[in-house]
Amino acid sequence: MFEAYIHELEQSITQKENLKLIRSLSQDFVRDHSLAECWIFSRETWGSPFFQVQELGVFICGHIGNQHEEALAFLENEVVRHPDWRVQEVLAMAFDICCSHIGYEQALPLIQKWLSSDNEKQRRAAAEGLRVWTSRRYFRENPLVAIKLLAGLRGDESAYVRKSAGNALRDISKKFPELVSAELNSWDLSDKKIAQVCQSAGRYLPTAP
Repeated sequence: MFEAYIHELEQSITQKENLKLIRSLSQDFVRDHSLAECWIFSRETWGSPFFQVQELGVFICGHIGNQHEEALAFLENEVVRHPDWRVQEVLAMAFDICCSHIGYEQALPLIQKWLSSDNEKQRRAAAEGLRVWTSRRYFRENPLVAIKLLAGLRGDESAYVRKSAGNALRDISKKFPELVSAELNSWDLSDKKIAQVCQSAGRYLPTAP
């Protein structure tokens, strides 16, 4: 259905990585096409050998995931298995887009689902995608909710996930140092994984554990 357009994209956007352009193209496509067309196009982009074209489909699924269960399931079950780290970065962004359309408070069950996934890339996408967490209005007004969600990853088996969680908590500590410090002081630092996250999260705290 969209073969000609995908071929055009493969000639025009694959010369270099340009996330700003790809993100803009996804917004334009969603604006100009029906929900069904967006889903069909996203699936067709996945057949392209070019990661930039695939990224476009991932962004679009983020835009429609709040309305289209299959698009959200596609992010959860297929995109998380993609081997290219650049596509995983876009997955994190797409997850944030989806949560923003739902509303972050209303999206809490979805956020918790992703943070507790068996797939480390999915857990990392949730932790990383919402950075800076407290730049989102709900979490800015409820920073403890963000802190507790991220703190749940402190002992994660994946260093990839722990690094994202630590960095996200460090972000929050810039505006809410007392809250982050109190959380870190409650951790068992005899666990090397937890101590690693604590060190990263407390980097800007004057009295880090």
